[in-house]
Amino acid sequence: MKTTAIIPARGGSKGIPKKNLLNLCGYPLISYAIRASTRSAYISRTIVSTDDDEISSIAIKYGAEVITRPADISGDESSSESALLHVLQTLTDHGETVPDIIVFLQCTSPLTQPEDIDAAIDELISNDADSCLSVTPSHSFLWRIKQENQADGINHDPGYRPRRQEMEPQYRENGAIYVMRTEGFMKTGHRFFGKTVLSVMPPERSWEIDEPFDVLVIEQLLNQQNLDQLISKISFPIGAIIFDFDGVFTDNMVYVNQDGSETVRCHRGDGMGIERLKKLNIPMIVVSKEKNPVVSARCKKLGLECFHAIEKKEVFIEQWMEEKGINPYDVIYVGNDLNDLASMKMVGCPVAVGDAIPEVKRIAKIVLTRNGGKGAIRELSDLICKKGMSKDNPWISNNI
Repeated sequence: MKTTAIIPARGGSKGIPKKNLLNLCGYPLISYAIRASTRSAYISRTIVSTDDDEISSIAIKYGAEVITRPADISGDESSSESALLHVLQTLTDHGETVPDIIVFLQCTSPLTQPEDIDAAIDELISNDADSCLSVTPSHSFLWRIKQENQADGINHDPGYRPRRQEMEPQYRENGAIYVMRTEGFMKTGHRFFGKTVLSVMPPERSWEIDEPFDVLVIEQLLNQQNLDQLISKISFPIGAIIFDFDGVFTDNMVYVNQDGSETVRCHRGDGMGIERLKKLNIPMIVVSKEKNPVVSARCKKLGLECFHAIEKKEVFIEQWMEEKGINPYDVIYVGNDLNDLASMKMVGCPVAVGDAIPEVKRIAKIVLTRNGGKGAIRELSDLICKKGMSKDNPWISNNI
C-alpha cells in the first residue's frame, strides 16, 4: 500500500509573516514536518506544495519533493484541500499513479513525531476507515454567549459539575495529522468522509503555531523534547567514557609561543562536568594522537588517565577495553575529527561535539549542541546525570 505525505506551505501569512520559514530552535519551521514525514515507517514519499521559492529550496534541502502551487489557490481564502487536490492532479498529469493513502501534515505542528504519523495511519488501516485525524484529550468545560449576553454551556450542564474522571471522553482536533484514502478524498474533495476515526496524541505534542505567543511555548517544548531524545540514547550502566583531546577538551586552536611551546584553551565548565561524572564511578580516559605536554598536564589537573602519542587509537582502545573486561557496547566515545571515526564505530554510543566534521556527525548517536572546548563535555555530563537521576535508574544516587 503506497502512502504519500503532502505538506501545504504557503509563502504568505498575516499573523506571523513568513511563518513557515520561522526559525524555531535553529531550524526552519517547515523542516520539522518534513523530518517527521521522512522518518515515518509508512510514508515513502514526501511532497511540499508551495508558491514560495525560498520554501521550495529549504524543502528540497531537508529531503522533500516540491510541487509549485498556482497563485489562484495560494491566497488567504484558499483551502488546504485545494492544495492537496492540485498535487494529486499534477501527479496524474505527469503519468504517475496516485498513492493509496495520503497524509496531510501541517507545518504549524512542529512537535509531531514519526510515531504519531504512524499511529494515525495504523488507526485508519486497522479500523478499515476512510479518514483519520489526530486529536488530543480534552476535559474543558466550553461556553458560548447567546442572546442578551447570556452564557450557555456547550458540552456540559452548568448545573452539574462532574469530576474529570466522571466526564465522557472528549477530544480536541489538534490540527497536526490527517490521513485519507486517496480515492475517497478525490471524490469528495474534503478531508473528512466515509468512516472517520481518531488518533490520539499526547497534549505536550498537540500545540500548533497560530499566534506569536505559541512560538514561545513550542520552543520550550521542543527543547525539552530534544533533550529527552538525547537522554534516551544513553544506556546504563555505562562501561566507560573515552575522550579525544584536541577539539573536544579544546576549541581546536593552538597558541605557539616564541620558544616553540604550545598552549591551548579549555573550558572550566568541562572540569565541573568531569567532577560530576567521577561521582558515578565510571572509568574515563583520554586518548590522543598528539604528543604534547599540555595534554597530560590538563588531564592530570582533572584527574583523568591520559594516553597520548597514540597513532592508531582504535587499536589501543580495543586492547584497553579487552584488558579491562569492558563491553564495547557499553562505552561512550567523544570525538570530532577523521582520526576518531574508527574508534567511534567500535563503541555503542559514539558522541560528536557540536563543531565536529560532517563525517563524524553522521555516525554519532548523539551530536552535542556545544562545540569542543566550549562546554561540550559539560553538556554530555549533564545529559548523563539527568538520565541517571530518572526513576528507571536506581543505579545512580542523587548526590550527582
